[in-house]
Amino acid sequence: MGGEVSKNRKSEGPAAQRRFSHGFLSNVGVSIVHRLGHSAVFSRPVGADSRQPIRLLLPPEDGAEASGADPTPAAFISVFLPEFPHRRCPDHFQILGFIAKGSFGPILKVKDISKEKIYAVKVLPKSELLKHGVLEQSKEEVIIQRQLKHPFIHNLQDCWQTQRHLFIMCDYCSTGDLHTCWLLRGHFGEEEVRLIAAELGSALGFLHDLGIMHRDIKMENILLNDQGHLRLSDFGLSRRLKRGGRAFTICGTIQYMAPEILSGGPYNHAADWWSLGIMLFSLATGKFPLMAEIDHCRMLAKVRDFSYVVPETFSSALILLLTELLCKNPMNRLRNLECFKMQTFFRGTSFDPYILQKTPVEFILELRTHPDWAAKSARGFSLDHFDNFDCDQILHSPVSPSEVIG
Repeated sequence: MGGEVSKNRKSEGPAAQRRFSHGFLSNVGVSIVHRLGHSAVFSRPVGADSRQPIRLLLPPEDGAEASGADPTPAAFISVFLPEFPHRRCPDHFQILGFIAKGSFGPILKVKDISKEKIYAVKVLPKSELLKHGVLEQSKEEVIIQRQLKHPFIHNLQDCWQTQRHLFIMCDYCSTGDLHTCWLLRGHFGEEEVRLIAAELGSALGFLHDLGIMHRDIKMENILLNDQGHLRLSDFGLSRRLKRGGRAFTICGTIQYMAPEILSGGPYNHAADWWSLGIMLFSLATGKFPLMAEIDHCRMLAKVRDFSYVVPETFSSALILLLTELLCKNPMNRLRNLECFKMQTFFRGTSFDPYILQKTPVEFILELRTHPDWAAKSARGFSLDHFDNFDCDQILHSPVSPSEVIG
């Protein structure tokens, strides 16, 4: 999760100054209606005016019907999900700052004083989840993450609920995210792409063996630990899908969406491998193969017409890998870990997570000291997003500037 950012705000009172004295900001998300690039579940009827807002599309097959009316306080206060134990927030938690603005609430950097350990806590107001009809989606996120114990997957540590909020606590990744590193480097060499691909391919194969589709593979969701190794994160759009099953929800981040998702399905786990191909193409070339469109119908037309030509300066092995991942027909696409590992590009490369983790990733770690790290990790983010958010009300633990850890 990104870089350290501080901001003085003269117009705020003492309480606000205390709350926002330090902010650790990255992987910033905003609604796709306002800005491209953030994950979303959305749709617009074919032929509709592109200026109309994109509406949420959460059909029963994903367990998330959109609700029409704002819920009353009584409705959301009484919400209880057995997946989230009901308890008050721990007294030994101390808020150190903000990590990001999530789709429905903030992600906080929190210190467990009793363990002297730092975590990332996603705070989800029940009122917002009910308003957007995504309560079941949050439940599914936790159910899925509880199954996932893998060296290259972001670990769920705890979850609970209070009267008005759900909390999802995960490991804190101190070296930021892959997107920030890409912005600073411009592009990566083939040896560097090979390591990133091996670690992420290993995580993706593990997920698919469990019957889980991620559906939002992108650089912003690849966090980096203190040794520079990858942690696949954000399972908010993930779905359990049995072998031979099909999904139809148009969801994800538009530049990474496979053509079969953009068309409204049916699709399966092969769509994640397309997203991986888009990511590796961008890492290696320094740019996305296609600019994003705000309308998934327009994006589909561009994807169908575009020829994913890899620069001739790349090795034939990398060209072959990207060509097979970016095959528009999912039946012919490289779509499982065994075929991925057999690619010539990975000759001599170990896919054993424990072997891969033995050596720090120096080309990632050296970027953490880059003078532009803070600016790139913030990516235009402003603390104005949190003007009405009271940390103390949520975790009743005041920020102490003297104890903030970078």
